[in-house]
Amino acid sequence: MKKYSMETIVGVFVVIGILCVGYMTVKLGKATFLGDDFYTIYARFPSVSGLRPGSVVEIHGIEAGKVGSLSIDQEKQMALVELKIEKKIKVYDDAFATIKSSGLIGDKFVKVDPGGSGETLKPGATIVDTTTPPDIEELIGKYAFGDVKKDGQKQGK
Repeated sequence: MKKYSMETIVGVFVVIGILCVGYMTVKLGKATFLGDDFYTIYARFPSVSGLRPGSVVEIHGIEAGKVGSLSIDQEKQMALVELKIEKKIKVYDDAFATIKSSGLIGDKFVKVDPGGSGETLKPGATIVDTTTPPDIEELIGKYAFGDVKKDGQKQGK
């Protein structure tokens, strides 16, 4: 009889442990089971070097979503970035997106200026006004090898 009660107690602790691990996985991973709190819009960039799926999307300096996936738009010959934005945040058709860096060599993220005039972007729509920052490595290489003047003009050969 004592053997069965010990096995029952161990079994209860194992089940509680598994439930705790599952709960922490959902909370720390920010996963949702009963519907998604995000909608998807897209942005086209000439280059998305350093950007990864899961990177932060900021609006007004506040995290407002994540980068979903990166792909190539064969028709436009540009990189296509899937942005998952929180449903409570509105982005308008005059929005502007750029890829920024956290610090000098930090992680890349997408900064979105949501606009304000015009209509809100529907899920699946694309932000058309985008820019990418200059490549720091390329600029350092040009400066080190004398291809850039101090006033920013490129030297002629």
